[in-house]
Amino acid sequence: MGDIEGLGAGTVRPLTTGLRRLLYVASGLVALAGFQLFVLTDHTDRYFSWTIQPGLTAAFLGAGYTASFFFEFLSARRRAWAGARHSVPTVLVFTVLTEIATLLHLDKFHFGETFVWAGAAAWVWIAIYTLVPLTMIGLIPGQLRARGTDPPKRAPLPSWSRWILGVQAAVLLPLGLALFVASSRSTWWPWTLTPLTSQAVGAWLIGIGVGLVHAIIEADLERIRPGLIAFAVLGALQLVALVRYSGDVEWGHLGTWVYLAFAASVLVVGTMGLIGAAAAERRSAIRSEER
Repeated sequence: MGDIEGLGAGTVRPLTTGLRRLLYVASGLVALAGFQLFVLTDHTDRYFSWTIQPGLTAAFLGAGYTASFFFEFLSARRRAWAGARHSVPTVLVFTVLTEIATLLHLDKFHFGETFVWAGAAAWVWIAIYTLVPLTMIGLIPGQLRARGTDPPKRAPLPSWSRWILGVQAAVLLPLGLALFVASSRSTWWPWTLTPLTSQAVGAWLIGIGVGLVHAIIEADLERIRPGLIAFAVLGALQLVALVRYSGDVEWGHLGTWVYLAFAASVLVVGTMGLIGAAAAERRSAIRSEER
């Protein structure tokens, strides 16, 4: 919670208690989904809200949920609103899109499943994706009315990284929109998707794209540190998923290699950003000691 050190907590706009608690709750929920999908990948028929095939799709989604745990949990720990706000539009967009996808494909969910965990997971799923976005929308006005100012930017985002994040966002947003809107025509994706999983993947890509845009707007490595950690985790887990389920992709498909390169770039950008943030923090500490 070092985002307001030395500045006087009373002068800095804080993250409100309501949003903090929501982010903590959401982080626990996505951690559970990450375990169900990235660890119990081949058992979604028994332990998840709907059956997901092939395994690479479940692992892809599980990687997203696992990375999201770090994103939301670490954002909830920030004391200043400026250090957590990049998580809010990302979570809100993703949950709204996932709720839409759920309502469009209710027949695919395990509501009447005889397996207790699968049936319960379906009901919990729809409750989460109905309540979380509505609660967040209700809490945002109070957050925006909170008094105080943003702490100064201590680790400006390098111009080269803004360009890279911009390119990544420019790829993810239209790609995610295409998967979400034209879910029945996603044959160009590197592996097989159903209409429901196409929209689920699309929701993730759009949500991440929104997060990248907001990171560019914040333009400070320290403010977006939770996102950088999540980005590095996401890239690493996507590469692991490709290795685990290499048989699910068409290696002669150009899209497979583009996806592989993109996942690697996510890992590299997240890691380099963390290194830059740590270096900036050390420089700030040295300057403070010299005063």
